[in-house]
Amino acid sequence: MKILLINHYAGSPQHGMEFRPFYLAREWLRAGHQVLILAASNSHVRSRQPQAGGQTIDGISYVWYSTPAYAGNGLGRVRNIWSFCRQVWNDAEALAEAFKPDVVIASSTYPMDIWPARRVARLAKAKLVYEVHDLWPLSPIELSGMSPRHPFALLCQKAENDAYRDADAVISMLPKVHEHMSAHGLDLRKLSVVPNGITLDEWQGPPEALQPELAAHLAVLRASGRLVLGYAGSHGLPNALDILLDAAKLLGATPEGKKIAIVMVGGGHEKARLTERVRSEGLSNVSLFEPIPKGQIPALLSLFDIAYIGWQRTPIYRFGIAPNKLMDYMMAGCAVLHSVEAGNDPVAESSAGLTVAPEDAAAVVRGALQLAALGAEERAAMGARGRAFVLAHHSYPVLAAKFIAALQP
Repeated sequence: MKILLINHYAGSPQHGMEFRPFYLAREWLRAGHQVLILAASNSHVRSRQPQAGGQTIDGISYVWYSTPAYAGNGLGRVRNIWSFCRQVWNDAEALAEAFKPDVVIASSTYPMDIWPARRVARLAKAKLVYEVHDLWPLSPIELSGMSPRHPFALLCQKAENDAYRDADAVISMLPKVHEHMSAHGLDLRKLSVVPNGITLDEWQGPPEALQPELAAHLAVLRASGRLVLGYAGSHGLPNALDILLDAAKLLGATPEGKKIAIVMVGGGHEKARLTERVRSEGLSNVSLFEPIPKGQIPALLSLFDIAYIGWQRTPIYRFGIAPNKLMDYMMAGCAVLHSVEAGNDPVAESSAGLTVAPEDAAAVVRGALQLAALGAEERAAMGARGRAFVLAHHSYPVLAAKFIAALQP
């Protein structure tokens, strides 16, 4: 098949997140399909922005549409979204005639790309697929307090409803969305769940060497006999890292807790504020480092004794979660401390660690101490179960095949 994948935030190993479009496309190429990815030239999740125009990466064709730079979630981001969708809409005829797609996938985080995707699909007489990352407008309403009557929320709701009505197939990364989608008009026979996952080649062979300063710091911690409780990922409000710092303060006040060192690696909107918290509160058991290339993640995670991932306590997670960093943690064989209340929990499902209540620093402390007390062998056994779970259900060869199967009549 010829697959046209529209994802505003699509990235690559050269550019950073989002990686899912690249990994799916690579597997589809290996299976004999042809893929063209349309994305914006400016995205807040990428570590490096591409130049506008065409590019081929590992045999995958990209078109980067020139869009304005922005910061945060204000009007600048709305302009960026509008610019991308307008340009794809205007190119619909050319895309339909030149590429002649058999399948058109609308896959941006927001739902408005369904409109240019639908236009291309109708002109090309192609199958229209809507891929859901997060439920918009419900996510900004419940996570950011946006009014359901806000013009942007109303626009998102119109797009979501249109997508459920007009798509030939709906692919959700979240596993517990059936009731919500049905309430907004989806025939559930169209729905398939294809979660996030890992790419196997990043975990084969010797890992890329870790950034020297970070490697040296972790070596000192381990040589001193301290357990490393690590976090690797975005430093944003949804990641509940204030709770981790609250837990660090509590851990630092107990003899057993002082044996645990917390290392946080990554960037994001909250990085500067969190760094200031560590400094002003004298959290000597916490170290923060800048983001590292994705190729170094296996080396980093191999040096974590416990990997932490936290979430806010919010009703939106009743629909399920599909975090990339958790898949990496589990593939690395880390024992995971998971602070969450959600419709699904891969850590509990696979017995890959310990799940505690969200937004509860005392619960995080109890979980960290419980995992620390288990000993290295028991934590390694947890990690092995997590790795086996990911290999069985969350590798991209498995996910890409499942996605294509969902498109069959």
